[in-house]
Amino acid sequence: MGESVLRAQPLVKRLHGAFCRDVERGELLRIAAQGIADAGPPYTSVYMYMLNSPGDELALEAYVGRETTHNIIPLGSGLCGKAVTDGNDINVADVTEESAYLACNLQTKSELIVLIRGHDGVLGQIDVDSDVPNGFNEIEHAAVREVADALAALL
Repeated sequence: MGESVLRAQPLVKRLHGAFCRDVERGELLRIAAQGIADAGPPYTSVYMYMLNSPGDELALEAYVGRETTHNIIPLGSGLCGKAVTDGNDINVADVTEESAYLACNLQTKSELIVLIRGHDGVLGQIDVDSDVPNGFNEIEHAAVREVADALAALL
């Protein structure tokens, strides 16, 4: 089946170590985003969105890669808002084929959105852009899911 470009286990260990040092939530999210981005292609930019209280929008709390103007995303808006509303991860092979896609930049060809799920529901999401069409296969999706699950346990 192959190996993931993203080595999730070392990143999860790094997150646990940071948690044991009492780093704040923003730093945990930054460590996760940096670790994912450091895997290289297909990972171009990584955005960590967390659900705001009362839970009607996502707020960008950390990112690595290209800047985005989408600092706040209402639930149901774009693919990120849709993922939370529907309660499902989204893997888009070609963003130009998605009418709900909110473009951060013109270079993005594919996108992977993986929900961070806590005991009480969705806490946030990892939104990964790629400059490669069909950038995220099931192996990459599973690796990002592993990081998201670790964050859910630590946040």
